[in-house]
Amino acid sequence: MVQIKTPEQIAKMREAGLVVAAIHAATREAAVPGATTKDLDEVARKVLAEHNAKPNFLGYGGFPATICTSVNEVVVHGIPSDDVVLKDGDIISIDCGAIVDGWHGDAAYTAFVGSGHAPELIELSRVTEESMWAGIAAMKLGNRLVDVSRAIETYIRRQPKPGGGKYGIIEDYGGHGIGTEMHMDPHLLNYVDRRRGKGPKLVPGFCLAIEPMVSLGTPRTEVLSDDWTVITTDGTWSSHWEHSVALTEEGPLVLTAPDGGRVKLAEYGITAAPDPLA
Repeated sequence: MVQIKTPEQIAKMREAGLVVAAIHAATREAAVPGATTKDLDEVARKVLAEHNAKPNFLGYGGFPATICTSVNEVVVHGIPSDDVVLKDGDIISIDCGAIVDGWHGDAAYTAFVGSGHAPELIELSRVTEESMWAGIAAMKLGNRLVDVSRAIETYIRRQPKPGGGKYGIIEDYGGHGIGTEMHMDPHLLNYVDRRRGKGPKLVPGFCLAIEPMVSLGTPRTEVLSDDWTVITTDGTWSSHWEHSVALTEEGPLVLTAPDGGRVKLAEYGITAAPDPLA
């Protein structure tokens, strides 16, 4: 069952989303050569404490940290560690969440550590991020879940990959509903699988965490012996972007974007819903 939210509940999710945005800002600044991924986890802990919010990753299914720190070929669920030291030229995807009064926010981004990154890495992150926004723009009243999947996949497939070949749209992980829990129905594929049908209709109060994960090679992954860290099977590097989004009577509101998604949605000719906290 899909949990439909009231405007008041969406306002609470917006509070949680803004805490996630603050974590993103602080960890992005801290993701420099010489920092450990455990350092970034401590930064996130401090932001949560400053906002009187709770982490939704820590302890989830036994996960031992506040954020996920996925470096280079790690797709998702990387565990922060003192042993993982960021180097110039690395890329890191940071996935994090927050709980405010029982309501969840969840978002991820890919950052470039230092300088000198290859053009194909810069393009990989851009394509992944823009495919997320294409999916967000497809959150329209009357559309169905598959329309979001189609928008994400179509954007990625239309982008030429530097050096030739195709981007790998990660198959084993995708987006999800969000609300009183971090992961809820429905599961959102980042590609169209006709066997799954069209999915539920998008109505006011529908909330999704939209999160494409894309690699420079294979769409396939494997989990390491820690039972969390997910890597590409061919060792190619990957990018992960995510926002939590609420659909309202007045359009989509990007709960985890500082501006509610106003600037990026305008590029699609869409007016973001008013911010309930403004």
